[in-house]
Amino acid sequence: MAGGWTRDGAVLDQIEDTVTDGVSTARARMPAGEGASHCIECGEPIPEARRRALPAARTCVACQSGRDSRIVLVGINRRGSKDSQLR
Repeated sequence: MAGGWTRDGAVLDQIEDTVTDGVSTARARMPAGEGASHCIECGEPIPEARRRALPAARTCVACQSGRDSRIVLVGINRRGSKDSQLR
């Protein structure tokens, strides 16, 4: 697919890089190491099913949901603006 000023395949490269960055970010946020039997935030027991599914879990589901809602995603604008392409 031709992209004007870009070489063929550049758009697919951008998509692949974006997906790769997303996977790397998700893997980096996964807990590692030894888990806990009780939540480090509220002190409630972590359910056995959660500890089996995620052995490194240190928070209960409710506390982890709160943490996940506060995550701010910062990405790279791979598209650029038309003005920057004309300069």
